Amino acid sequence: MYTQPQKQFRAQKLDKIEDDIITAAASGYPFNRVFLADGDAMTLPFNRLKAICELINTHLPHVTRISSYCLPRNLSNKTVEQLAQLRQMGLSILYIGCESGDDEVLGRIKKGETFASSLAALQKISQAGIKSSVMILMGLGGVQLSRQHAIASAELMNAAQPDYLSTLVVTLPLGTERMDNVFDGKFVLPDQSGLLTEMHTLLSHLKLDKTIFRSDHASNYLVLKGILGKDKSALITQIEQALHGMIPLRQEWHRGL
Repeated sequence: MYTQPQKQFRAQKLDKIEDDIITAAASGYPFNRVFLADGDAMTLPFNRLKAICELINTHLPHVTRISSYCLPRNLSNKTVEQLAQLRQMGLSILYIGCESGDDEVLGRIKKGETFASSLAALQKISQAGIKSSVMILMGLGGVQLSRQHAIASAELMNAAQPDYLSTLVVTLPLGTERMDNVFDGKFVLPDQSGLLTEMHTLLSHLKLDKTIFRSDHASNYLVLKGILGKDKSALITQIEQALHGMIPLRQEWHRGL
């Protein structure tokens, strides 16, 4: 998204942010949550994030939750103590697009992260008392790396024990050229059966204690919801039933994004 000329990412000036917050406060709308839009706000330095949270606390005192996207590497220059300060000011959940736990997959897509960097960030978030909601992209390794992508992603989640875990299916609205270039000239996205098998592998290797799991994004063929690990067996059974045609899958038109 942010590679497009009309959607270039840049940091907003603090006075403009304050104007937006004051306008929101004056609207009278009874909201109690704020999302730090538009891209990854955690790329901002700690002092800027602290100032923004202070403005929210001042002008929107009824807000009970502040949230943001977060690339793991953007926490490398923030301490647990700093994150804990932001938590005390309302920053209570971060959405982390880990995408995969497999270093080969991450390297090919030029994510700029590794298993180790993602785990370090997730552990830092947890230590600060902030909740984590992790996203894994099914199909990101293509047919070629499907199994190792699923297993390594499960191992990352097992080590991190996130509060929330969601899976989405990779979509390529601009074509496969960029992926073809890093997958030996031809990127092949798993078909429905392949994606279900990949999900089966992921869930089979997950060892989570109390993570809320959701696979209900529009890109998914099969909607899955539960708490891992208590619902693990039931979710795996659903996948197996879908693989045998016993559960209807979303039609392609229903997956429009």
